[in-house]
Amino acid sequence: MPFIRPMLLLLVLAGLGAMTRRVEGSSRVLVFSHSTGYRHNSIESGVAAFRAMGVRRGFDVVASEDPNVFDRERLKDIDAIVLLSNTTKPDNPSSEWFVGARRAALQAFVRQGGGVLAIHAAADSHYHWPWYGRMIGGRFKSHPPGTPTGEVKIVEPRHPVARGLPSPRLRTDEWYFFRDRSFSARAVATLDPASIGMKPGSSVPVAWAHEFEGGRVAYTAMGHTAESFAEPWFLQHLENALDWTLRPKFRR
Repeated sequence: MPFIRPMLLLLVLAGLGAMTRRVEGSSRVLVFSHSTGYRHNSIESGVAAFRAMGVRRGFDVVASEDPNVFDRERLKDIDAIVLLSNTTKPDNPSSEWFVGARRAALQAFVRQGGGVLAIHAAADSHYHWPWYGRMIGGRFKSHPPGTPTGEVKIVEPRHPVARGLPSPRLRTDEWYFFRDRSFSARAVATLDPASIGMKPGSSVPVAWAHEFEGGRVAYTAMGHTAESFAEPWFLQHLENALDWTLRPKFRR
């Protein structure tokens, strides 16, 4: 019996070691930005921002524009996927690259507990795949001209996606309006339409989050401009959202 305690100690230490390695940076984040529709000039700035976040936080960032990365084997080492303004053409089904095995790979990733952070024009994509729209939590409908400065309000300050974000906040961006909003996707931040010169009315959700088929999905409609990815408030928003999608796999 004397050997039992040392063995237990070794097992505990091994377990703690594995947890420490995970927390210190074994998480891998895929930043995917392939576009066949409108190509956003902010994509390169977004990729750079996530790379810098990975260096600072100690997780690996894999940036890709190759749709073939959506393969079950290739996604096995990925803990979260960032869909960065990955547009397709609404009236052209052939512009969509989530087809066949790629669809199955993304669905399997989510259903096995993977996290997805979708940014801005990720909602302007794959109109001919209903599952994709449900995963995102809504679809792009329209936006007013230009990039006006609007007032964003955090409506769920206790949600992890909103942690530490001052509210209200004036931001310059392209402001999306949506259709097919999912009731399960909990709004975290909203836009006051009157603040951008539109008719006063109901606030417009611009960030939300939901548990979806076993995974976690966070969406932010913000991030049209390259300047957004150098803005501390917005970067904190993205970091919060990524943390939440990663569950306990990676924490500060």
